[in-house]
Amino acid sequence: MSVAELELADWRRQVSELYAAIRNAETPEAGHATWRAGRDTLFRTHPQSPLPPGDPLRATGLPYWPYDPSLRFALPLLPAADRELMAVPTGGDEVTDLVRIGRVELPEPFGGGLDVWWLAQYGGGLFVPLRDGTAGVSGMDGGSYGGGRYLLDTAKGADLGGSDTTLTIDLNFLYHPSCRYSPEWVCPLAPRGNTIAAAVRAGERMP
Repeated sequence: MSVAELELADWRRQVSELYAAIRNAETPEAGHATWRAGRDTLFRTHPQSPLPPGDPLRATGLPYWPYDPSLRFALPLLPAADRELMAVPTGGDEVTDLVRIGRVELPEPFGGGLDVWWLAQYGGGLFVPLRDGTAGVSGMDGGSYGGGRYLLDTAKGADLGGSDTTLTIDLNFLYHPSCRYSPEWVCPLAPRGNTIAAAVRAGERMP
């Protein structure tokens, strides 16, 4: 194992510990503040930060919309119409296989469903990306990355909790994939079943 691989393992370990602290926070708002502070520290100081050296976001921190408690839901996992397999390039000739295992329905005013994917390799994990109406939009109140953002990626520790029948979906915890910051990273983007027309002005945004 190289130094870079050890650094990446440490990054994932710290992300997992951060989300454990979020789940144990007294309130979702407190958990969100912990999340923001933890991500800013990782992006500013960690050797595996996707931010290039000298990027102004290292000094200012990542930009977010204010926390909105009405955007947190416990949603049942609905069965998938079919267990579609999605092969995602991960660099070189390698791919990561994802299997659609179900769907969650966002309440109004979003009025759309999101496919829930399972990582079919390693130890598995849930993956829920989202591309909404802010994707690729610029303006004074900010938009989001054109390829979408992530809600959950439990294989890498990004897990807000739930039960054996529900998922905790908090749109305030939407975050950009690493490829938004650096072309050295290869990230699965939100597919059609994870795209909604409504604008979700919550979570991480563009400057």
